[in-house]
Amino acid sequence: MDKMISAANGEVIITNDGATILNKMEVLQPAAKMLVELSKAQDAAAGDGTTTVVVIAGALLKQCLSLFPVESTPREEASGTVDDTEMVKGLVFDKKVSHAAGGPTRVENAKIAVIQFQISPPKTDIEQSIVVSDYTQMDRILKEERNYILAKILVVKDVERDEIEFITKTLNCLPIANIEHFRDEKLGYANLVEEVPLGDGKIVKITGIKNMGRTSTVLVRGSNQLVIDEAERSLHDALCVVRCLVNKRFLIAGGGAPEIELSRQLGAWAKVLHGMEGYCVKSFAEALEVIPYTLAENAGLNPIAIVTELRNRHAQGEINAGINVRKGQITNILEENVVQPLLVSTSAITLATECVRMILKIDDIVTVRLIAKAFDDCCVWLVYLLHAFRIDYYCFVAPDILNFKFVNILYLVRENLFE
Repeated sequence: MDKMISAANGEVIITNDGATILNKMEVLQPAAKMLVELSKAQDAAAGDGTTTVVVIAGALLKQCLSLFPVESTPREEASGTVDDTEMVKGLVFDKKVSHAAGGPTRVENAKIAVIQFQISPPKTDIEQSIVVSDYTQMDRILKEERNYILAKILVVKDVERDEIEFITKTLNCLPIANIEHFRDEKLGYANLVEEVPLGDGKIVKITGIKNMGRTSTVLVRGSNQLVIDEAERSLHDALCVVRCLVNKRFLIAGGGAPEIELSRQLGAWAKVLHGMEGYCVKSFAEALEVIPYTLAENAGLNPIAIVTELRNRHAQGEINAGINVRKGQITNILEENVVQPLLVSTSAITLATECVRMILKIDDIVTVRLIAKAFDDCCVWLVYLLHAFRIDYYCFVAPDILNFKFVNILYLVRENLFE
């Protein structure tokens, strides 16, 4: 399910991405802030599983709290729709073509220059005029202007400065900082540059780039900005899945299958352990069941019945049995092609465990109140008011306090008051 987030500044976001939801929340509790950082760490490590890692950490903390009555001490052992989204083998600008001089909106076999200087001369505050003494000079000026107009140059203005490096790498060209530096080796070449209408606006597409860098553009479309933003986040997660497969080339079953299987095996291991270690391993195993439980709950199923059946199926040796959200039942999830990168699961469990261990080692929260800073601010305003009412205050301040600079005597006064 998606969540609607309303910020204090009026910004509205609709998303189901855990990292985005946590980033937009105003978290004050220190332990909760650690969970926010945990989600960010998972996003950086795997790009996906940001909700999973927080859910696992919460379940682990809940299980750890149930162990405290056993008198144990935690310790550390060693405009369109989303369907219209398309991939463009080239470059796309969300800018319009300049029509100031009647230039073209489509150019084939284009030479492309990235200009980083002002073409027109700068305007000064001094009044000046150009005097043309005879008609031959006027003809020469008009002929020069006509040549530029007939050159059919397509102009895209107001490109962001921080995008220049990316654009030049994609177009395989170099930025030009002076009009004298126009040379073929600094230009890019493309089969087609065109302005394309898109909804209420227009974009510029550059395709067929010669010797193009390793760049592809995904043109995301949607009925409004909220849909586009969520589609962009989903696309980011999908690309991170590919990145995970590059880093660790293993896929495992999804649908809660790995978590319930790991929980079952840890539960069996806990039975052969003695003392507190057995309790800890058993609680860890029970905490992992929160993933299939939450998955079933979000799918509108009976979570208790689904998790119980899933546990029994795995006990019978069906290690690939998982929750099929589309069919509303438990099936062989690999046959349904529901898989996930191994790195996402391992990273989520590892980071959640480390975060919980860190929280459990904390026995108290110390809040540091900035009393001294507040007193300093009061002293400044006090001196300002004394000066405003022309009261004699030379006995305890120096003249430079009027410039809001602290002097030693103020600190002495503060120390005496606090004694």
